[in-house]
Amino acid sequence: MNFLAHLFLAGEDEELLIGNFIADAVKGSKYSTYPDKISKGILMHREVDYFSDNNPIYLQSVHRLRPNYGKYSGVITDMFYDYFLANNWSAFSEISLEEFCINTYETLNKHLDKMPKESLVISTYMSRENWLLSYRKKEHIKDALAGMSKRMKYYFPMDSAAIELENNPEIYNRDFMAFFPLLTEHIAPFKG
Repeated sequence: MNFLAHLFLAGEDEELLIGNFIADAVKGSKYSTYPDKISKGILMHREVDYFSDNNPIYLQSVHRLRPNYGKYSGVITDMFYDYFLANNWSAFSEISLEEFCINTYETLNKHLDKMPKESLVISTYMSRENWLLSYRKKEHIKDALAGMSKRMKYYFPMDSAAIELENNPEIYNRDFMAFFPLLTEHIAPFKG
């Protein structure tokens, strides 16, 4: 899952949200140096990734992309799934995506002192450019994939996967709508 899904799954607990947000920048057992709830959020993020990477529905999407995108198929699937979460938002949330975005950016800004440098940079761009809301647009997914491609050690044109999203949205949406409720149910104990 990408940013929108991880942040949404954290629920209303600010520290769980912060943990989910910074998790990719916190390596190995360093999560244990954070306060309990943030640490739990980091572990929650890891569990979301583990569950996704081992779920047959999610893997259908990945395998569909693999012939053209190889090892980047999972990253692309994560971006596609954030697109479908944004576009099916009312099926999963009682508040609007716009309100969720405002609340999330406010929470991130309140906890900048708890973020590793890498997360601070991402948070700045995310809130300034309103990434979470822009996941509703296919053009943004393409732009985000292009940006990731440019930042990689060895360039790979992931943005060309936007053609797959454009040509086969119903297939990926069907996968997402079958998968996301399972993930939500699986991760619920972290919020307890």
